[in-house]
Amino acid sequence: MHTRTIPAMNNKAVALLSGGLDSTVAVKLILEQGITVTAINFKTPFCCCNRKNGCGNEALRMSQEFGIPVKLIYVDLEYIEMVLNPKFGYGKNMNPCLDCRIFMHKKAAEFMEEIGATFLITGEVLGQRPMSQRRDAMNLIDRESGLKGRILRPLSAGVLDPTFPEEAGIVDRDRLLSITGRGRKEQMALADHFSIKDYPCPAGGCLLTDANYAVRLRDLFQHHEVLRMEEVRLLRTGRHLRIHPGLKVIVGRNQKENETLTALAADRFPVFLPDDFKGPSCIAVGTLDAEAKKIIPRILTRYAHCSGKQRVIVRTPEGEELLTASAPLAEHDLNSFRIFK
Repeated sequence: MHTRTIPAMNNKAVALLSGGLDSTVAVKLILEQGITVTAINFKTPFCCCNRKNGCGNEALRMSQEFGIPVKLIYVDLEYIEMVLNPKFGYGKNMNPCLDCRIFMHKKAAEFMEEIGATFLITGEVLGQRPMSQRRDAMNLIDRESGLKGRILRPLSAGVLDPTFPEEAGIVDRDRLLSITGRGRKEQMALADHFSIKDYPCPAGGCLLTDANYAVRLRDLFQHHEVLRMEEVRLLRTGRHLRIHPGLKVIVGRNQKENETLTALAADRFPVFLPDDFKGPSCIAVGTLDAEAKKIIPRILTRYAHCSGKQRVIVRTPEGEELLTASAPLAEHDLNSFRIFK
């Protein structure tokens, strides 16, 4: 635990703004009290916001609507290291919710020091999330981030201990809310009251809570001592098959994924493409040996529902090579390679 040196209370605050419903109405509640707010938005590799442009753009949109500045913070390998070794463990899958909140609160505290803000606003609601939004979990996050007494949760403030800005009279506690639990009817009503429209991600989303994604991530952690961000990004796309400890194959499930894989591969990974048949593309991540060059074309023809021999092109930085699939891979052999729950 680290106690930060933050100046005496003033009316400048930093807000965690995801662009979703809870954080948006929480910020609006505080702005209504005349507080000067600067928002920050964290972009992680594991966001599964249901908006096409992602939560970062939604945070920008809401900050523009409110007339406040926003700082976008991209976290990558440092964040991955936290996911790999969480001090407080995982939730049901690979979600280190407590460590994640502490990580973001610490980054927010650094930004507070930078701009001279003295408290933090979040959209957290007591009892909404089972791992990180219990009372004891919130207290732990406050202590570990070094911000005890300086984290204001406007949506649940009435059922939580008063914070420093409330005790100092900077924020009027009587104008804050006492929401608890998983429902969002009160937040939706508040959004309607404030004329906040078209808000995204009512419940947010994190790929680390997805069981099948978690299996892929564990496989990546297990087989790669040095992680690269492009390999983490690839976990979102396609069918994943572990051919041997040093080689994974990712097969597109549709035309869009075929194009995505080809684009992400660039000159980094070998790309396998159908030559004389219609079917998926795939990329090979790892050590591509002679045996793999026999197996991968058979995987493609299996997913393409071909019969007999077919030709497959493999493109590498060294050039192109034409391979022949002797026959589609049998289903039981394919299942032995699949990385899934």
